[in-house]
Amino acid sequence: MTHDRADNLIGDPRPLAPVEPDAGDCCGEGCVPCIFDIYEDALVAYRRDLSRWRRRHPDREGAHDAGTGNP
Repeated sequence: MTHDRADNLIGDPRPLAPVEPDAGDCCGEGCVPCIFDIYEDALVAYRRDLSRWRRRHPDREGAHDAGTGNP
């Protein structure tokens, strides 16, 4: 990897998957949005951002893994 390429990755790190809440994190009060709704929205955004990141960095090792939150 060239120095310029390494500098680009430092300024454009791979997105991090959101942390899935535990079942006990939900209060069960019917909140809108529920913590699980917020997680699902964050997961959609993560997958979108990861897909975009992969297009910008096609030569990165592991750039084509499942994208389910597992790096």
